[in-house]
Amino acid sequence: MRIEIELGDITAEEVDAIVNPANSYGFMGGGVAGAIKEKGGSEIELAAIEKAPIPLGHAILTTSGNLRCKHIIHSPTMEQPGALTTIDNVKEATLAALKVADDGDLKTIAIPGMGTGVGQIPKDKAAKAILEVIVNFEPKSIREILLCDQDKEMVKEFEKAWKN
Repeated sequence: MRIEIELGDITAEEVDAIVNPANSYGFMGGGVAGAIKEKGGSEIELAAIEKAPIPLGHAILTTSGNLRCKHIIHSPTMEQPGALTTIDNVKEATLAALKVADDGDLKTIAIPGMGTGVGQIPKDKAAKAILEVIVNFEPKSIREILLCDQDKEMVKEFEKAWKN
């Protein structure tokens, strides 16, 4: 499994799926979720809400609306919209996203800095947690993971964590 790190807009990526660090209710207000909804269309949020509640440690696959990717993986880092989160929730959300991608026979996925916005997890801790889960995961179908964020500091932390 190849790991790439990129500064960029995750909503513009041409991958099988992008990961939305969601809440359990599927509401897509701000941060990455808000950008996905704004650029991909409200049908993405409606599809997520229809499958809610999404328990922590689980993830769902929905349509990608108008985006270039084929699917959105909604993986909650928090139960309530706008809540703080924990490193354990970030790890569980990352693992749940990988499992859903594998179960869906997806080959390429893009993951942003999870839990670092509204969830207020420090970017260095989130980067380490996300990469720890990825490198310990044994994929069946996933061939490439793109760690993609538009925040330069998040990308720098992904790069530091990948080197260590």
